[in-house]
Amino acid sequence: MSAYNPYDNVLATIETAAKQLGYSPSEYEHIKYPERTLQVSIPVRMDDGSVRVFEGYRVQHSTLRGPSKGGIRYHQDVNQDEVSALAAWMTFKCAVAGIPYGGGKGGVTVDPTKLSKGELKRLTEVFTERISPIIGPETDIPAPDVGTGGEVMNWLVETYSRLRGELTLGVTTGKPVGKGGSLGRVEATGRGVTITAKAAMQALGREIRGATVAVQGMGNVGGISAKLLTEERAKVIAVSDVSDCIYNPAGLDIEGLLTFIADGNLLKDYTGDVERISSKELLEMDVDILVPAALENMINKDNAANIRAKLIVEGANGPVTVEADAVLEQNGIIVVPDILANCGGVVCSYFEWLQNLADDYWTEQAVNQKLEEAVSAAFKSVWEISAEQNVSLRAGAYLIALKKLVEESA
Repeated sequence: MSAYNPYDNVLATIETAAKQLGYSPSEYEHIKYPERTLQVSIPVRMDDGSVRVFEGYRVQHSTLRGPSKGGIRYHQDVNQDEVSALAAWMTFKCAVAGIPYGGGKGGVTVDPTKLSKGELKRLTEVFTERISPIIGPETDIPAPDVGTGGEVMNWLVETYSRLRGELTLGVTTGKPVGKGGSLGRVEATGRGVTITAKAAMQALGREIRGATVAVQGMGNVGGISAKLLTEERAKVIAVSDVSDCIYNPAGLDIEGLLTFIADGNLLKDYTGDVERISSKELLEMDVDILVPAALENMINKDNAANIRAKLIVEGANGPVTVEADAVLEQNGIIVVPDILANCGGVVCSYFEWLQNLADDYWTEQAVNQKLEEAVSAAFKSVWEISAEQNVSLRAGAYLIALKKLVEESA
């Protein structure tokens, strides 16, 4: 486990924004803490007949602006502080994006790669049963996250619908398209990263075309970001996954890499024209754009001074610590914060929820157009307030979000 507590980052950022806005503690103190935290035990019958008990959480940080919204993470390092931090980030992300949700998050402390499909299904069913009293289309709407996906969301819908006695598609987003999901949802977070990267480069007077890019993490967010940035004629020269980091100064074959990964392969087994580099070398590479799209706290006080990217676009939640932020700002490195950069996923989740409630489904072109409009508008508002207040983009995003939350609770 990391020595950093991600929730400390959330608290520090809220305090900074509140001070900038001139709020007294009585106006924002309640926003620093989750409204509700549910911890559950999850007994699962394993394939060998034994029973293992896993620990799970569902945190509802805020319902000030609407139902709480946020993913469910299956990962061996999941703990309550992490889930609470992710729930808080969702609150601010939804406020920045301008959608009527609050923040929620769920997690199970489990390594999903060590479980069979049947074991994962049974785990999901029991977890859904245990958190079912506090989730629902009008109260708290889960979604996929690290270690989960459309299939897990489908199991959740099936279990929740059985408990309710009626099909309830709106209880989750991120479902398979044939099961009530939205076209464009799988690509939405990576698309949002690309939209904000392009907007930031334009705002800085630079071209996205020909810009060099390093992507840490080639999961859904990093992989789609790499693909779409390549389509914008940027040059992705380094990428990584849990197994390895690869580099080619002439640009990597992103389409080929994504096909390779989609077949269940890891980068350590990739035999294309690449050099092997360390994770440290990837993060500290001299590139125009760095997209950290893995886990939180990847850029911290130990390596911040060595970061050479001109622009960091946070694909992951919380990849830069508070201490690192200060160093990056001092060194003139622009950071597009997570609550803005990766808000495309929750914006498209909102679209999916609307489609479920209305039983009316949109074309992929319509979804992508609405997504671009929403994310571009969010970026513009953050850029403008940051310039006006002479603060970082992260501080600007939190100024917008905190102001909305305080006004909503007044």
